[in-house]
Amino acid sequence: MSAAVPGDNLPGSQPAGDPAATRQGKIAEYLASHGGPFFELQARLKLLRANALQSGRRALLFVALAWGVPFLLGLPDSLSLDHAQGSFLTDPGVWAKFFIAIAAFVLAEQQVERGLRIKLGQFARAPLIAPSSMPAAAQAISTALKRRDSRLAELICLGLAALAALLSFLNFHTSDISFWAVQHTAESNRITAAGWWSICVSLPFFVFLFLRGVWRHLVWAQLLRKIADLELRLVAAHPDGKGGLGFLSQYPNAYMFFVFGMSAAIAAAVMKHLLQETLSMTTFSMIMSGWLAIVIAFFAYPLSAFSKPLAKLKESGLLMLGVQATRFQRAAERKVLGRNVAADPGPEADEEIADPGKLFDATKKLSTMLISRDAVVPVAAAALIPFAVAGATRLPYKEVFSVLKKLLLL
Repeated sequence: MSAAVPGDNLPGSQPAGDPAATRQGKIAEYLASHGGPFFELQARLKLLRANALQSGRRALLFVALAWGVPFLLGLPDSLSLDHAQGSFLTDPGVWAKFFIAIAAFVLAEQQVERGLRIKLGQFARAPLIAPSSMPAAAQAISTALKRRDSRLAELICLGLAALAALLSFLNFHTSDISFWAVQHTAESNRITAAGWWSICVSLPFFVFLFLRGVWRHLVWAQLLRKIADLELRLVAAHPDGKGGLGFLSQYPNAYMFFVFGMSAAIAAAVMKHLLQETLSMTTFSMIMSGWLAIVIAFFAYPLSAFSKPLAKLKESGLLMLGVQATRFQRAAERKVLGRNVAADPGPEADEEIADPGKLFDATKKLSTMLISRDAVVPVAAAALIPFAVAGATRLPYKEVFSVLKKLLLL
């Protein structure tokens, strides 16, 4: 699977990292999944190219390293399906983190890059950014690209991944049962070859990809908040009901794979508690609701910055159209009655005034919130389905899917 990215340039966009374009106020092309030390390393290893992310091939390779290698190291015990013995194939955490999540994080790169590139390009195509603000917009994108490529950020992600590995190592040594990663005895615990691989490679890789994806979304979030502070050419009566920014409310759907990967890992931890029968239906429902709230907040943070300009647009539009409506209706009243009913001490100038009624009604309906249920249903489903699957293993499936349906219809 490949994605030709830079060749599909948007109108008014320039190659990323072009200082001359920034000085001239031209918007650089924002490639969310390019750049940074890890991207450069993959390019050197011929795992991807500048114009092709090859997400499918890389997902297979990374899953083989994170999930496949410990499976092979644990043979023949890895073939066991005995959950009571803590076998590799029956461990939900192994499947969720090392197989599903890692594959989802890598596959998400192509989807995220295309989605964000199109959304940002719409600002130039419309155009929604006032000419006077174009240099500031170009500078904001240039800053975002530098943050995207930050070596320090990826080093911190790597450090936190190493910390997760250390905690996993300590947890294995305190385990009081034997399973695929640990052989427990009365004297001490011995970590198996598969366990060592999961500590040194699989878990750090999962944590690194997760944190790197979160960091890059925060970079995008800050970019949107910078753009929201610029002078925007919004239209109160735009048919999308959001001043012309309706397209932006759909950007969370580009993160469906990423959210699904995160949710699978967390749902696997919940599933372990369910297998031990330590969670009630009420607690499970609260967990699902809380996780959905976190996911929505993850995307609401950047979009909320546009509420201020939209609210200002709505307020100013209603005031201006209200003035025009008064003049129009008084003129219409004079044509019918020969005078105005109220406050008519003298003649008022007759002039052709367009009826602002439809514009006024459309402006009244203008939404000042970009986040909406319709826009986030796909990403909400990606967040909740892993929990529903996990819950259905031990809880009444009708109740589990009833909760899922209610949350999706909120």
